[in-house]
Amino acid sequence: MTADFRFSSVDTGAATLHVSAIGDASRSLVICLHGFPEYWAAWKGVMRALASDFHVVAPDQRGFNLSGKPAGVEAYRARNLVADIAALADHLSPDRPFVLAGHDWGASVAYAYAFAHPERLSHLVIANGVHPKLLQDAISNDPEQRRASQYINRLRDDAAEQLMSEDGYRRLFSMLSAFSKTNWMGEPERAAYLEAWSRPGAMTGMLNWYRASPIVVPGIDESARYSPIEDIPDEAVTIVVPHLLLWGEADGALRPSSIADLERYAPDLTVERFPESGHWILHEKPSEIATAIRDFVMR
Repeated sequence: MTADFRFSSVDTGAATLHVSAIGDASRSLVICLHGFPEYWAAWKGVMRALASDFHVVAPDQRGFNLSGKPAGVEAYRARNLVADIAALADHLSPDRPFVLAGHDWGASVAYAYAFAHPERLSHLVIANGVHPKLLQDAISNDPEQRRASQYINRLRDDAAEQLMSEDGYRRLFSMLSAFSKTNWMGEPERAAYLEAWSRPGAMTGMLNWYRASPIVVPGIDESARYSPIEDIPDEAVTIVVPHLLLWGEADGALRPSSIADLERYAPDLTVERFPESGHWILHEKPSEIATAIRDFVMR
């Protein structure tokens, strides 16, 4: 029988990460990064399914749940989020390349880490997350994606903490269900999310990810506006390791245009689509996601 989860803390120098792990620590490392508004357990089902073959680790990213919550928007810039994962990876696997997997905002950090530290990775896995240049282009030029992304501006508002936490986090739960099915969320899961969101400083830390992002979201009827992401050379954001994209096609937050040209940035790309799954694909299809990752990494 597979051992249960182990928990520890890792000091990255700027934040202390609460870290979950499962599987034999001598095996190849897979680091899994969650997104908003989740925490490490977004990957729980996938981690259990991978544990017989890998050492699978998932931190609460900074600002979330039990991890440190540095003050100020600047602390949530991409370079600082990447530095957390670099420190975690160097602590866990200093001498061997590892597999990095990310979902939602975790995908954004995984991409940024892959741009900065390609030599440390053996494989990159993204589940319903988007390359930054493709996301900005889709928001700027695809009306459907721009409409779907309007929530970003609401989460950047100074009043977002109050609005999201009112009525037992009613709006945050509604946002979850707007992005795809949430029939995976029973009462234990709901209680665990409420606990994670209610920790002191957590809601501000979580929202600061949006406030720190350079992604520009014009209003529905506005003209496209300049984003500094447009100035990044393609060669600086090309994925040079084998890249797997796991894509739930019924995603209400990320539309098809956001991945339409991914081959441009990922010459060694594999795409596996799940037509009936949505944004919360990790919860909807954990065993299928684990099988796809295992097959990709071990082929």
